[in-house]
Amino acid sequence: MKFSAPLVSGRLVKRYKRFLADVLLDADGSAVTAHCANPGSMLGLKEPGARVWLSASDNPKRKLKYSWEVIEADGALVGINTAHPNALVEEALAAGRLEALKGYAALRREVKYGKNSRVDILLEGAGGEKTFVEVKNVHLMRRPGLAEFPDSVTARGAKHLAELADMVAEGHRAAMVFLVQRPDCTRLSLASDIDPAYAAAFAEAARAGVEVYAIGCDVRLDGIDAMRPVEVTI
Repeated sequence: MKFSAPLVSGRLVKRYKRFLADVLLDADGSAVTAHCANPGSMLGLKEPGARVWLSASDNPKRKLKYSWEVIEADGALVGINTAHPNALVEEALAAGRLEALKGYAALRREVKYGKNSRVDILLEGAGGEKTFVEVKNVHLMRRPGLAEFPDSVTARGAKHLAELADMVAEGHRAAMVFLVQRPDCTRLSLASDIDPAYAAAFAEAARAGVEVYAIGCDVRLDGIDAMRPVEVTI
């Protein structure tokens, strides 16, 4: 995934109200408010003074011109925009970078399933077989090399696990794909201390036959690509 235009650099002043971030731009020192497309706590990724990069929109109908895309943390570039993971995983699947999910004839996004839900990606085989794929963004790292999910309580995430298990019970494949938007993690685990209920739902879904995969990203200032398998240690 390439950014449509060069990113704008600055220093983070603060992130607040979940979806807003104040940034001092490097170019002229002016202060701007950027959209922060991330509903999580962003633990470890919102320190004042951190280097950040924003994308700029020329859409006059947008309330905020800038969107926060990348932060420098722990010596690495980390993607924080949770609007990107589905597209990144779709690109990885199309390129055959997830071996266990190769060979499907069709891929569709945002398909209705379960109880008033839409699955992130539906893979369909030539013979009619289906694999339901949910994608979760990951950027929490509390120990070097170990990515963790979630970074805040996610009742919605637990609901998705239960719905994937229901698809397995109906005879389909179902998979949870964790998209790690940072290049410095080689393993992934659950942050069960942050959300014990999600960890319990995850264990139940795994017992029901829901598959689990993780793929890591190369994060650059011109784009982000999901490239590398990440070991799941749960």
